[in-house]
Formats: sequence, C-alpha cells, structure tokens
Amino acid sequence: QVQLVESGGGMVQTGASLRLSCAASGRAFTSYGLAWFRQAPGKEREFVARISWSGAGTYSDSVQGRFTISRDNAKNTVYLQMNSLKPEDTAVYYCAAGMVTDRRPSSYDYWGQGTQVSVSS
Repeated sequence: QVQLVESGGGMVQTGASLRLSCAASGRAFTSYGLAWFRQAPGKEREFVARISWSGAGTYSDSVQGRFTISRDNAKNTVYLQMNSLKPEDTAVYYCAAGMVTDRRPSSYDYWGQGTQVSVSS
C-alpha cells in the first residue's frame, strides 16, 4: 500500500511558476513509477508527466519544455516544477503511483487527493 499526499498548489498569474510536491509513504517507493495527471472541470483526467524509478521523465505535448518532473527517493517525494503557467493549466493536479506505468490513468494503482492550480490571465 502506498499513500500519496500532494501540496504546493495555488492561484497565480500567467507566466508564473509553481512547484508541486507529492510525499509518499508505504512500501517500496523506489519500485514505483510516478506520474502527475490533471483534471479540469468538465474534462477527463489527462496525463501531464511521469518518471520512472531510474529518473527518466516523459511529458505531454502541452507541458513539454515548461514542466519538469523529478523525484527524491531519499525523501520519498516526487515534484512537478511548473514554469510559464497558462490559464489552460488550471486544473486539479493528482499524483499517482504504479508498477507498470504509461499515460493512462487506469495503469496507476495509487492516487493522491489532488491539489488545485489556478492560473489567471
């Protein structure tokens, strides 16, 4: 069992930066692939970024070059550095963990409660 708790969301203006954190507790953190998803009102949950146990990251086209995912295995924490934020980045951001991970939400076994990110124009 893995418990995930996100933090770091907030309200910012276009062009600002935020860093989200996801603290994990439970078993074998380093064995899991980790990802960030987001969900805007009325829309499906969408993939943002994921990072393997070895630290290799992949991104959606909409955030490539602006967002950076990283993990600190010693702190059992995964981060999402978000730069050059746009109003279309407004959503609830979720941290997820799974053994076999890709871009589909159904591939992940554990989810955090989410943190709100709001970007005004």
